[in-house]
Amino acid sequence: MSFAALFRRGGTRVAPGPRIEPALAAPVAEAAGLSVPHESGWREIGFGGASRVRSLPRVTPELAQKHATVVTACSVIAGDLAKLPLKLFQRGADGREVRVRDHPAAYLLNAESSPGVPAMVARFGLGYSFTLRGRGFAYAPRDGAGELELIEAVHPDRCVVLRAGRSRFYEFEDGGQTQRRVAGRAMVHLRYMAEDGWTGRSPIEVAAETMGIALAGQEAAGRLAGGKGFKAVAKLADFNADDETWQRSRRRLKAAMERDQDDGVLIIGQEDEIKELGLSASDIELLASRKFDREQIAGLYRVPPSKLQILEHGVKANSEQQAIDYKAECLTHWGGFIEAGLGQGLLTEAERRAGLFFRHEYDALLMATTKERYEALAKAVGGPILTPNEGRRIEGLDPIAGGEALYPPPNMTRADTKPQGKDGA
Repeated sequence: MSFAALFRRGGTRVAPGPRIEPALAAPVAEAAGLSVPHESGWREIGFGGASRVRSLPRVTPELAQKHATVVTACSVIAGDLAKLPLKLFQRGADGREVRVRDHPAAYLLNAESSPGVPAMVARFGLGYSFTLRGRGFAYAPRDGAGELELIEAVHPDRCVVLRAGRSRFYEFEDGGQTQRRVAGRAMVHLRYMAEDGWTGRSPIEVAAETMGIALAGQEAAGRLAGGKGFKAVAKLADFNADDETWQRSRRRLKAAMERDQDDGVLIIGQEDEIKELGLSASDIELLASRKFDREQIAGLYRVPPSKLQILEHGVKANSEQQAIDYKAECLTHWGGFIEAGLGQGLLTEAERRAGLFFRHEYDALLMATTKERYEALAKAVGGPILTPNEGRRIEGLDPIAGGEALYPPPNMTRADTKPQGKDGA
């Protein structure tokens, strides 16, 4: 297959090779001889979001977002990663890491990703899509000199991944409403739980039955709260009468209930009877099970319950440790996939081989108090680990004369100090 054939629209269909591919899902892919993998949409067999229990709702990204815990988990992860500085480093042969500031990606990921779109907005959208759907796409074209021009998030449902052997091509509509088909070198493709390395899957897609139970419980609780369940039983004297009499008595009682609702006094017939129904044991158990659903969803996303305002198991005394666990167990997990995906899509192979890589500044989340910050700087400068000017630079202060020299350890003397005798000579 020639390179031009991949980007030709409406051309002659390329004859298929000896390997039998699945049926093509898109006419444009069919015209180009490209096959469409599963990730063009959520699969309906296996781990595709559909449960074998037919009464459970089929889990889709849109339906899953109706559960507040799913929205909170995805927005917490995406929001915290988006507000962190995403820095570009280069690791040298000696293992030292030096920050790279003059690369176009450093500006596009931290200032303005595309014309009129702040980088934080683009990174939040990309991270939210990645956590919710297990896949995320961004268009990253280069100019004639090979420099990045912009980074534009692409909605996963509007991006079709085309496959030609081991190569991948992406068809989508960009922010300028231009239909494009580009090679993998111009795209950022994030994927989670990709057993084949390419097909991204969401945690809620894999745990379809668990999410289906949670969504079914939420729907049942919504019907109960909305008054769709039976609140009372009415016994009418005309139950065994003819249909016309029965319907007339039924309408009379319902009209009386609606008319007398504001007065608080219901007037009914002498032989009519109304018995109020309270919450049954199954209703109470249903409402209690929703708490368990929230904890399960939090576990799927590795988010500590306290971040989702589930405070039954957390107190203020251990909130600092929970913040550390959140960084170590959740953010670095999801952030690592995003960093790797951005490195694969935004950096050339030569740059990656030269040791360039992206990393979030996770320590920005652990904001220390002024007292703790000054104590840490005093120990680092007097350690000696930092020079006085390096410590002042961290606090945004101007350097001072003589501040580039490291202080000696407290148990040692300076090199320019000469030992003196008893007579001071």
